[in-house]
Amino acid sequence: MAQSATHDRGVSGTTRSGTTRSGTAPGAGTRSRTHSWEPPVGYAAAGDHTGLELARMSLDGRLPEAPICGTLGFRLVGAEEGRAVFEGDPGEHLFNPMGTVHGGFMATLLDSALGTAVLTALPAGRAYTTVQLGVHLVRPVFATTPTLRCEGRTVHVGRTTATAEARVVGAEDGRLYAHGTTTCAVFPVPGAV
Repeated sequence: MAQSATHDRGVSGTTRSGTTRSGTAPGAGTRSRTHSWEPPVGYAAAGDHTGLELARMSLDGRLPEAPICGTLGFRLVGAEEGRAVFEGDPGEHLFNPMGTVHGGFMATLLDSALGTAVLTALPAGRAYTTVQLGVHLVRPVFATTPTLRCEGRTVHVGRTTATAEARVVGAEDGRLYAHGTTTCAVFPVPGAV
């Protein structure tokens, strides 16, 4: 007998497959979060621009933000050569079963700032991808935690590899929540003319 992919834990609502669950759990209520995004534009389609130009095009709206930003609730707020800054808003939609924000939110925030810092140091026609991500979470994040700010800075950018480091801090109070490092592979933009 095949098992259902739907897990009923006594909470009313609709599953991903569109089936309805019924019952009530203590303190349960239906919550909804929706977002929209523009289709992503690959760098090859964006034209012959340096990585810094591409980041700035995203900042000023000439390129759409990456769809993951809207999905998780963070955004690029600054870019200069070798540096990228993102801000993110924690919320209960990011909770793990322990009632704190899932570490994957912090890892994604770090990966975005680290990778974009690398991007800003690349010449036209070059791209990157993360091959190693090291994450250190130093304090819990709750739904009530104010906006977080993640600043990534390059350490080394070469022809085939790049490294960077980043910190996630409270945007208002500067408290450290996480820090991390990355190693990226650097390669020609696929499909570049």
